[in-house]
Amino acid sequence: MKASHYHDELEVNLILRGRSSYLLGSRRYVLEVDTLVWLFPGQEHILLDCSRDFEMWVVVFRPELVAKSCKTRGYELLKEKDPAGYYCKRIAPHRAQRIDRLFSDISSSDDEALYNTGLAYALPLTWSIYSSTHEMLPSADIHPAVENAVHLLRKNPFHDDLTTVAEFAGLSPARLSRLFKEQIGVSMVHFKNHLRIERFLNLYRKGRRKNIMQTALDAGFGSYPQFHREFTRIMGCSPAEFRRRQIMSRERSFESAGSDEIPLAIDR
Repeated sequence: MKASHYHDELEVNLILRGRSSYLLGSRRYVLEVDTLVWLFPGQEHILLDCSRDFEMWVVVFRPELVAKSCKTRGYELLKEKDPAGYYCKRIAPHRAQRIDRLFSDISSSDDEALYNTGLAYALPLTWSIYSSTHEMLPSADIHPAVENAVHLLRKNPFHDDLTTVAEFAGLSPARLSRLFKEQIGVSMVHFKNHLRIERFLNLYRKGRRKNIMQTALDAGFGSYPQFHREFTRIMGCSPAEFRRRQIMSRERSFESAGSDEIPLAIDR
């Protein structure tokens, strides 16, 4: 799972298995196996409605690496902060497997020179594969009222008053609730809890690891049982199991130690 956010790094995702969806601006994209998604620094994005078996590579590249690797014609767009449109395509299975193997090889390397060289190679190669694919991912427009509600809830995941959100969005509470579920793919309650889990993960990764209960409350949950229930539902494991995995993890960053995400990781 990933947080809705802006960040300084260029990001690419490769879907390995399962199904999910991205909310990008006013459009919703369904993500399936072999989908390749580029996310630019100025594009806020949120991952939603993941199936239990959902897994993907999350790879982020520092601006310095992008500048060095994208000097030739055809790659300059990767240096932009927020280019027009969105960049989501489903690539051929054999090409997805090639990228998967490359990411796996780089992430498992303990040789710093090979690791950094691999990064510099992976960026233009992945973009080249993406650019040569013509199958754009279908997307669905989001109703302006739903988009307004999403923006309000993103700014304040502590917001629990449906009437206030509906007034801001310009629809009745019942109409907004139905339309929200239909277009976003999850209920408004689940969406708010999703945002709270994201806030918890951001706080946790920024050093708030000693007191999970207090971090959960600071993230907007009313009680630890509520947090535990929603965390397990969304993340697919208990908070204790998540913490154990983090301690044991040997995941490495793709040139983005300053990111609030866990890059180059299998998202579940």
